[in-house]
Amino acid sequence: MRSISLAYSPCPNDTFIFYALSNGYIDLEGLGFRIELHDVEHLNQACLDGQFDVSKISIAALGRLSGQYRLLRAGNALGRGCGPLIVGQPGASLSELSHAEITVPGTMTTANLLLSLYAKRPLQTVSMTFDRIIPAVQRGQYPFGVIIHEGRFTYQEYGLVQLLDLGQWWEENTGLPIPLGGIVIRRDLGQALAKKVDNLISKSLSYAWAHPEATRGYVRQHAQEMSHNVIMNHIHLYVNTYSLDLGQEGEAAIHTLLSMGAEIGLFPAPPRSLMAY
Repeated sequence: MRSISLAYSPCPNDTFIFYALSNGYIDLEGLGFRIELHDVEHLNQACLDGQFDVSKISIAALGRLSGQYRLLRAGNALGRGCGPLIVGQPGASLSELSHAEITVPGTMTTANLLLSLYAKRPLQTVSMTFDRIIPAVQRGQYPFGVIIHEGRFTYQEYGLVQLLDLGQWWEENTGLPIPLGGIVIRRDLGQALAKKVDNLISKSLSYAWAHPEATRGYVRQHAQEMSHNVIMNHIHLYVNTYSLDLGQEGEAAIHTLLSMGAEIGLFPAPPRSLMAY
């Protein structure tokens, strides 16, 4: 049995997708997986050192990782109406954005890249795990926060207001779905293994769609304090047809995002093909 290190986040979209693969409900075709779950910014940073064979990353991080990793077609997080939000306390104004400290869910995240693209330059940011951002803005520790994941559904409970939907801004300017996260594999593992892993992720997602109730315990185990409704909203928003296969539109969205980041000097221009095969 060939052993592969696999890392993804504890967010419901990832645990839903990888449930069957991680718990032995599909044939792994002679592969064994050493699985770790971490916050996506932890995974972004770990992949800089090639720590994992296969990993979830922010699509923005691929701008710095494309020399070491290539993108798989399954397991990715793209969509419409699901982008990061800039939030603040009532009375906050986007006109103050360029002069303020903004808390973001990681320097290599797509959320941070979209913030820079909106401002046309990098802003003054402070990185923290996504679950700490809303409380930090509520306390007045930072005037603005860029929130992701279930924060889209809960920020109003903390008395915060939405100042800008970065995903909507992206869609209006590009006409493309917002590319948030992707599954990558180390380039040196070769195309044959990449195809096999991609196929297993597709089978794992298909199993989850066919047996959603079976995934509930595993998803809930890693979902911190989320309510069932928030978990289900999260999965429905971030797991879609792009998660089964990026398709041409998904590839175009990713290439456009990375090209725009390169244009403002955040990382080198992306290679013509970012795909593992």
